[in-house]
Amino acid sequence: MAEAATLSRPDGGGGLSVRRFLAVVGPCILVLAAVLLIAPLIGDQGLSLRGILTGASTERDILVLVRLPRILFGALVGGALAVAGVLFQALLRNSLATPFTLGISSGSSLGAVIAIWLGLDVAFLGLPVILFAFAGALLTVVLVFFIARSSGGLPTFTLLLAGVTLNFIFGALVLFFHYSSNFAQSYMMTTWMMGSLNVVGYTPWVRAVPMVLLAVVFVVVMSPKLNLLAAGEDWASTRGVNVHRLKTTSYFIGSVLTGAVTAFSGPIGFVGLVVPHTLRMVAGPDHRILVPGSFFLGAAFLVLCDTAARTLLSPTEIPVGIITALLGGPFFIALLKRKPGELW
Repeated sequence: MAEAATLSRPDGGGGLSVRRFLAVVGPCILVLAAVLLIAPLIGDQGLSLRGILTGASTERDILVLVRLPRILFGALVGGALAVAGVLFQALLRNSLATPFTLGISSGSSLGAVIAIWLGLDVAFLGLPVILFAFAGALLTVVLVFFIARSSGGLPTFTLLLAGVTLNFIFGALVLFFHYSSNFAQSYMMTTWMMGSLNVVGYTPWVRAVPMVLLAVVFVVVMSPKLNLLAAGEDWASTRGVNVHRLKTTSYFIGSVLTGAVTAFSGPIGFVGLVVPHTLRMVAGPDHRILVPGSFFLGAAFLVLCDTAARTLLSPTEIPVGIITALLGGPFFIALLKRKPGELW
């Protein structure tokens, strides 16, 4: 197969060969495929391919009705958070940026907590909680944008400070509602804020997948310009990039990616931090590789974490947010100590 031209173009789209793209993204796809095949068979009741294929009704029902919806949703959430991490790290030009740096997690948590506090949940963490959580995320997106926006565009430092400030404010409000709730409400609030993929049926996946896939496609299309933006705003401007439009678009797309999945799963940390950095160390800083590779690798990472969450203390389930923090924190510290100069 002929390789793509390697001439550097002003839009940041040159220098990537088909062979290099497949050499990085291909293994990420294979890892995800292997995880999606193996993870459904693992659980407190083991399943076998033979039993499923021969029509054993119990095993087939467990696979189709219980495990497969959860695993597919986990893959979608992991992929979305990983891509959002890549996007926010390029937007803020900060290697420690995550999907929740700009307060989206706190806003979503505040919306969910208010719904629970008002007693609007018709079922345990039902549709009202999801709607309020998504509304809280959108409110945060709008507030941060209008606070940070100025006549000169969308200053990165102001954007970051606005997000951190709203994080503290919304965190305080969450504590207030938590303090003023009863025991049952307090339990539901705590459970939601730990992050979980304990969904029932395919409805959450069906509702979230159009927004997530559309946003990921937009990020893939923008990835050559993200290469220029990561090198500096002045550099991107001299190469014909409308920096203000690119930053605004990136901000809203990353926020939609995060809010669309956080409303269903609650805040799940470290996916958008560990996965992009791991891939960046292996494949380099080219966003044309990082974006699709991070989507597939992030999906596999979160499905593996959720598999551990539902099996380690079976039949008791650990919130997957705890697993990602316990794995992601030490792993990222190890990366910092081993190759600190290669994170960005």
